[in-house]
Amino acid sequence: MKINFKFFGILIFVFFFLDIVSFPQEETLIKVGSKKFTENVILGEIITQLITSQDQKVDYIKELGGTRILWNALLNGEIDIYPDYTGTIIKEILVNKNANKNNLKDKLAELNIGMIGPLCFNNTYAIGMKKELAEKLGIEEISNLKNHPSLTLGFTNEFMDRTDGWRGLQRTYQLPQTNVTGLDHDLAYKGLASGSIDVIDLYSTDAEIEYYNLKVLKDDLHYFPDYKSVILYRKELEKTHPGIIKRLQILENSIPEETMIKMNSEVKINKKPESFVAANFLKNKFSIQSSYQASTFLSRLWHNTKEHLFLVLISLTAAILISIPLGTIAFKYKKMGKIILGVTGIIQTIPSLALLVFMIPLLGIGTYPAISALFLYSLLPIVRNTHSGLGDIPNNIRESAIVLGLSPSFILKKIELPLASRSILAGIKTSAVINVGTATLGALIGAGGYGQPILTGIRLDDITLILEGAVPAALLALLVQWIFDLSEKLIIPKGL
Repeated sequence: MKINFKFFGILIFVFFFLDIVSFPQEETLIKVGSKKFTENVILGEIITQLITSQDQKVDYIKELGGTRILWNALLNGEIDIYPDYTGTIIKEILVNKNANKNNLKDKLAELNIGMIGPLCFNNTYAIGMKKELAEKLGIEEISNLKNHPSLTLGFTNEFMDRTDGWRGLQRTYQLPQTNVTGLDHDLAYKGLASGSIDVIDLYSTDAEIEYYNLKVLKDDLHYFPDYKSVILYRKELEKTHPGIIKRLQILENSIPEETMIKMNSEVKINKKPESFVAANFLKNKFSIQSSYQASTFLSRLWHNTKEHLFLVLISLTAAILISIPLGTIAFKYKKMGKIILGVTGIIQTIPSLALLVFMIPLLGIGTYPAISALFLYSLLPIVRNTHSGLGDIPNNIRESAIVLGLSPSFILKKIELPLASRSILAGIKTSAVINVGTATLGALIGAGGYGQPILTGIRLDDITLILEGAVPAALLALLVQWIFDLSEKLIIPKGL
């Protein structure tokens, strides 16, 4: 098995090389985050460009998912700034702290969080449907939905679970609908357009409202509060970077609703980059020249490939080095083997997205939780194949080795593991292919990789961007499989 360890050593070397070239050791001063819908990404870009205009280095981690991920990342210091909304803060984040629009800054200050804003516009939740259907059924207000229990409702996953979301809306309006589906916000519009969904939740500044000619139902019982846009930041920035806070304060009352809708439309409908739209806003509003650079396809591909390989190589290498000993122990010690196989089997049954989310409270957002989840997800195929490979070795071979007086460690290293190497390699190959595909989900928690263009493509309804992530991921999986097929000649002893 000497060649085996050389092979693993090469993987580790490549991992450390990628670690150096992909992630510079110099610490970024300010980390800006944003949620995964277009408006929040644009606001995050505006914040980022304002800060960089003062020659401050910024790491912009966009499309990080829902409110809780961003809020916890802010509290834990994993990001320093992100844009949010007053209604979300009051109804969702500080729901147990008796917060309201008058004491909101004080309540946030108790948690060492500062607030800039409002920025002017109100992006409230709303309920919408096709105008033709609304006119046909005579629906003008949310209350009218009570008379149509057969309507199909499609709400964003976060709206389904929020305290200011579906459950509260259903209670307030006594809505009888039971066919309620949770889905991605951007996909909901596609479902509405195709007729598979009748009613969805909207953000009132969404460009799609006009694009799809939707009817926004009147909130006649005033269920939804104001969702004024604000910027949340860690209070320590007031001491460490007071110039940044002063710089960001120019955004207060500077973005009217029609301006935000126009920017959303530029990105969603006209397919312009968020960085370009943000730079135009800063130039036209404040005469600030932003030094943003539009990325090219090749630069994005190279960057995403490095990030994806980083995730795959470290998690897979760690899984290989841990799983082979675990599989060996599982074979040698039957009772312990049942526990090992049982635990790794249970881990494998956990949905990959859930496993990523489970890592966040332990390791935060970004690369490390993604690597940890991928590592755990890679264990079972290698452990199981190591266990079964050792079990398939004929007993007379072991007995002959024992009769010759060979030590157990020598038998394991020189006889059993080489004979089981074909099965072990098959398990590694399976884990590698699974790992490459699953790593695309890491983008949801800021780990980057090929999942980033896929997420952006879904958000912008851009098939080209989706393929920009999906095709390289598929090609990488094929390449990994080919490499392991080729490596059989080096790893598996001649004669097997």
